Amino acid sequence: MSHDHADHGAVPRDAGAAFAWGIGINGAYVIVEALYGIASGSLALIADAAHNLTDVMGLMLAWGAAIFSRRIPTQLHTYGLGRASILAALVNGAALMIAVGALAWEAIGRFWSPAEVASGTVLWVALLGIAVNAGTAMLFMKGREHDLNIEGAFLHMAADAAVSAGVVVSALLIMMTGWSWVDPLAGLLVSAVIAWSAFGLFKSAVHLSLDGVPAGIERDAVRTWLSLQPGVTGVHDLHIWAMCKRRRQNPSVRQPSRSVAPE
Repeated sequence: MSHDHADHGAVPRDAGAAFAWGIGINGAYVIVEALYGIASGSLALIADAAHNLTDVMGLMLAWGAAIFSRRIPTQLHTYGLGRASILAALVNGAALMIAVGALAWEAIGRFWSPAEVASGTVLWVALLGIAVNAGTAMLFMKGREHDLNIEGAFLHMAADAAVSAGVVVSALLIMMTGWSWVDPLAGLLVSAVIAWSAFGLFKSAVHLSLDGVPAGIERDAVRTWLSLQPGVTGVHDLHIWAMCKRRRQNPSVRQPSRSVAPE
């Protein structure tokens, strides 16, 4: 059976500009946020900076994966390098899981030894974070319906804007009440957001790297479609796997692609 490589270029080529701007803007903000987090003594800011740093790494990995996925097949890599996107998601998920462990440990320690927090500084830095993350998310609006790496970048940036909003709330609470424990609590909540994101991403990446059936593909529907084709008398030993972490152009059309191989 012939295999279709026609969607290797499905990643919008102008997404490269979005990735470049996203990496540059968020990378600069991570430095600013980390420095002010240390200066203000805010674990919430430091946790958010770590969260943003992992997302910058994720953007870099996703961009690299998008570039590799457009490489044409060679004699050594007969399917091309589309699976680079799966590896990128796997590395990104592992990095997030490591970061959340360190942040949660530090936050728990802060409950026993509260630190003075410059809530005013935390407030304006977090407000800046909402603008940076929301603006970056807008860069990935185009093309997110066709590519999971681009959609992942959009969702991560949108979630980061929400996390920054939570840090704003914690800063306001500290300003109004003087409760120093609010900051490590906010740090734990940010860690929980990271953990939730990391678990889903890592689980999906491991599933695909083990040649699991991609989400949205019904094995029985594919078998039925194949069995109804002219000249097909039976379908045996059907295998379905993903060649890249990319959304199909039209998920409602159940057609075999390069990720379907009846043997």
